[in-house]
Formats: sequence, structure tokens, C-alpha cells
Amino acid sequence: MDFAIGTESRDEFFSMELAGGARKLVEDVMLVKERENVVITADTSCDKRVVDATANAVYAKGAMPTVIWYETSPTAVVEPPAPVAGAVKNSDVWIEFAFAYILHTQAWKDALTAGTRYICLTGMDVIMLVNTIGKVDYPKMLELGEELRQIVESADEIRITSPAGTDLTAYNRGRPARQSGKLADTPGEPIMLGGQVSWCPVEETINGKLVFDGALWPPAEIGLLNSPIELTVEKGVVTKVDGANEAKVFEKWLESFGDPTMYHIAHYSLGFNPGVKKCTGRIVEDERVFGCIEMGLGSQGPQIKGKTWKSASHTDGIVLNPTIVLDGKPMEQDGKYVHPRLTDLCKGLGI
Repeated sequence: MDFAIGTESRDEFFSMELAGGARKLVEDVMLVKERENVVITADTSCDKRVVDATANAVYAKGAMPTVIWYETSPTAVVEPPAPVAGAVKNSDVWIEFAFAYILHTQAWKDALTAGTRYICLTGMDVIMLVNTIGKVDYPKMLELGEELRQIVESADEIRITSPAGTDLTAYNRGRPARQSGKLADTPGEPIMLGGQVSWCPVEETINGKLVFDGALWPPAEIGLLNSPIELTVEKGVVTKVDGANEAKVFEKWLESFGDPTMYHIAHYSLGFNPGVKKCTGRIVEDERVFGCIEMGLGSQGPQIKGKTWKSASHTDGIVLNPTIVLDGKPMEQDGKYVHPRLTDLCKGLGI
């Protein structure tokens, strides 16, 4: 059953399924324990039903939920108000729902250094929580993710092509990969929604054409793409932006920061959440379209284990139906995993 963004905003809509998904998020993903302090941050663009259900699940577990609402920033990776920074720094668990997420900010780094267990669920609404957590066999998804991580990490040459025109080659040179959608079992380690493996090949080896044809966010004016955005990448840096109106908006947005590192490729991410069949415009969900690959530009967090740098912002774009060839052998063909270690796991997830 598919719904557009904003469809059916009544409180009773999927209320039981929402409660089940929120409990699963709190207990099975964030591993919240009794008496822990759990801070939930949300801006004014968030779905209040999701925030409330999560807070209720935290309280039912015997932990202490603290919900903080604040205004929506014009873009992501902007330092939050000081009281928000103080609260998350003193939390045991931090669940971020804010649409203009504060991932990669100094407040985020300080909270991780203090040992919080953090997850970024930017812009999550009822449908997204139900489909990507509540209805998903999380252990099986994590099993698939571990296989993907090992396969990617063991490869050197990575070539990515797509029907829209992507043709990108890079080399790992022993760089590690991580399942960013793992369970929150380590203090100070940030995690993302399940269904993503992330890494960055050696930055200077990334060359070719990168074409986003699914979604791109930020800037706020984009989201779902109506036409492809083609990027020329030389030694890990975007040197040219081509395309129609959305490409021009994106180019102006990159230029607006006056920060050359905004043009740097920050990470590759494989999407494989079985609850996501197509792009919706909600970026944390779009990044997990089953079989997609997502690329980030701008800030590169230390968890990627690349060069690591801080930029003025960060953006993510989606490449649909990719073919991924590792050391000359296909792992994925036109958006379908063909590696023999992956096909049975996909069947187990109903894919």
C-alpha cells in the first residue's frame, strides 16, 4: 500500500502499526534500557505522531524520554540552539527526527564524544516508520547488510554504471566499509536507519560521471527529481554540474557556501531496506531504496574512515537501478543483486 507524502494525517491512521514500530525502534534498534535518559529532537517540520509514539515507547520501557521541539532551519547541518546541544550531550540515547538534521555539527560531535547512542531518522513520518522498521525483519536485513559490507570491503576496483548515465570508477585500496544501519550497541557510535552500508573509496581515485536520477536533498527546493542531475567527478571532486532546472538550483546551492569541500565526494552508500521500493522525497528513506546506491557530498564524518573533513553542509543523491562491478565481477545488475552470496538472503526478505 503506497501513500504520498502528507496523505492521511489523522491520529488514528496506522496508530497500532505506529505503536509497534516505535516499540521496535526503541527496544530492538536503539536497545534502550530502564532508567536511561533518551532525548528526542524534532523541528517544526516533523510528524508529531511519530515523536509522541517514540516517547511513549521509551516511557513504557522504563526509561526517561525528553522531547525537544525547535524551529526548522533553512538547511541541514546547522548548529542547533544551545539548549538542544546541551540536552543531547547529556543523553544516553539520542533519536533525531529533525527534518533539517544536525548530523555533522559540533553539537553532534560533542554528544558522540560524551557517549550518546545516536540515530538519524530525519523527516520520518508514520508511513516511513511502519514500512522501514515496523514491517521489516531487522535481523535478516542486518544479515544481508553484513554480507554486502564484507563483499564491498574485500574489493579494490569499484565501477558503477546506471541507465541514467552514471559511469564512475574508484578504488578502495583496503578502505573499510560499515553497516551504518546497525544496532545502537556502542556508546559514541552514530547509526542510521537500517538498510545501508557506507564507505568511501580513496577519494582521489573517484573519476567519471555521477548521475542522480532518484532524489536529492538538500537543497530544500529539490527532493524527488523530475530530471537527472549529471556531475563530472575528477579525483573525487565535482568539477561540473549539468542538467535542467533542478541541476541549476543544485549548482547555485553548492556555490552559495563558498566552500570548496562541498564539491567533494564524501561517501558511497548501498540501499537495501525491503520496506522502500521507490523514492518518496524523504531523503533518509530514499537512501534505502532496495538496490540503489547513494552518494554524499560535503562533510565526511569520521565513521566513514576516509580523510574526514567538515564542510558548510552535506547533501545526498540517489542513483537508481545501478550495475556495480567489483574487480571485474558483478555484484549487482540493473538494481538487482546477482552475487551468489546475496540472492538467497534477498529471497528471505521477500525481495
